[in-house]
Amino acid sequence: MAADLGFVHRFIAPLQPEPPLALLLLHGTGGDENDLLPLGAELAPEAAMIAPRGKVLEAGAPRFFRRLAPGVLDVDDLVARAHELADFVERARERYALEATRLVAVGFSNGANIAAATMLLRPRLLDGAILLRPMVPFVPTAPPDLAGARVFIGAGRRDPMVPVAETERLAAMLGDAGADVAVHWHSGGHELGSDDVEEAKRWLERGGFRGSA
Repeated sequence: MAADLGFVHRFIAPLQPEPPLALLLLHGTGGDENDLLPLGAELAPEAAMIAPRGKVLEAGAPRFFRRLAPGVLDVDDLVARAHELADFVERARERYALEATRLVAVGFSNGANIAAATMLLRPRLLDGAILLRPMVPFVPTAPPDLAGARVFIGAGRRDPMVPVAETERLAAMLGDAGADVAVHWHSGGHELGSDDVEEAKRWLERGGFRGSA
């Protein structure tokens, strides 16, 4: 575990010196830098992994940005924290010699929301994102250029926190900005299912993320 570069984080070195893929793992509310390491290893065991811990505490639970109430995001804080995260990612890529490696964010819930916000604010930072149970983080004043970016959204048909219409709105927003968006619908709620993981793995392989860049 490292505490420099602006975030407490874990870095898992790749199995080969020049990996084709690095995963930015962004936990949900109450998680930490260890939470999504098993998921990352299942999605792409050969990848390098960067896993920061959210710096905001809500009743002692780490998050990546504040919210005003469940489902009500503090947009000003979200924007500032997304830029802060993007700056950390740029420093981490340099520190760990991953500048030429394709980078895909893997975020769950709160982590998925800040990943989506980061794509909208800093569109050249990520090559793709796996957004698991995300919401629309905010509506940009002008759509970013996300041409060439690929996005996988894993949504729950019965998610009490994220209505179906919210998922469809986010997919349309990212698609209108030029991203190639795929949506997988899990039959349950906010929790992840094995089908989410399997579909995300197939999405990585179809997009060439696990092959040569």
